Amino acid sequence: MTRKQEISRVTWIGMAINAVLTAFKLVAGFVGRSSAMVADGVHSLSDFISDIIILIFLKISSRGRDKDHDFGHGKFETMATFILSLVLLVVAAEILSGGISKIRAVLAGETIATPSMIALLAAAVSIAAKEFCYWITVRVGRRVNSPAVVANAWHHRSDALSSIGSLIGIGAAIVLGNKWVILDPIMGCAISIAIFVVAVRMALPAMKELLDVALPEETENDIIRIASEVEGVSTIHSLKTRRHGPSIIIDAHIMVDHNLSIVEAHRIATKVEERLSGTYGAGTQISIHIEPDNYSHENHE
Repeated sequence: MTRKQEISRVTWIGMAINAVLTAFKLVAGFVGRSSAMVADGVHSLSDFISDIIILIFLKISSRGRDKDHDFGHGKFETMATFILSLVLLVVAAEILSGGISKIRAVLAGETIATPSMIALLAAAVSIAAKEFCYWITVRVGRRVNSPAVVANAWHHRSDALSSIGSLIGIGAAIVLGNKWVILDPIMGCAISIAIFVVAVRMALPAMKELLDVALPEETENDIIRIASEVEGVSTIHSLKTRRHGPSIIIDAHIMVDHNLSIVEAHRIATKVEERLSGTYGAGTQISIHIEPDNYSHENHE
């Protein structure tokens, strides 16, 4: 199964589950008199939209190079990651805002209708289904090195966490009495903070990639080491790196013996490219510039 097929398959599975859960939660929320479950249903709807975003950007990012995209379409996947992280931030903000409003309402003495068992059942089903979606999605995302798919997995988990808050609040209201429904918004606020942290952790790397920030110094040092170990390479300089979706781009200058023929020097450069591709994957885009070891590059940067 190809990378595209794996991502597409797991996303379609998540989308189908999200569609069923959205309908079930909304019906359970209205019938079971649970505003928490209605909000939970809207959360599942946002996950459904996230799945659509993944499928659209997957189709674009899987395209090869064309006249308008010399390096391919890999950054469309990065853009999907960034968009999904922003959606997570909005979800976290909405959960926090709704939770604070409910806490204020309860503390002000407002009475909220006690939810019924169907709302509790919907919360339990949601937790199980969304944790299942999280694990199958995050495994695929990590295996195919797709931050966008991992971000989508965390959308599934954020929904599961939201449902945990609903389960506690609804269950407490049913078992202990309506005054304990305040546990629902309190849990929701705590969960929203956790979702916010996850969203920020996803957004920052995606933003760095979109801004062409270089790879970590440790990775660049490894690249220099790998290239320097190739026989015939005197030194390596002017290294430039950046991520491009699931792959990376490497530009570097290598210095070789000035007595070598063009064919021999080219052979060394090809060997460097092969070593780097073998380490960082066949999709790595590498550009190696050859210079003679008696060449002063300082005036040609």
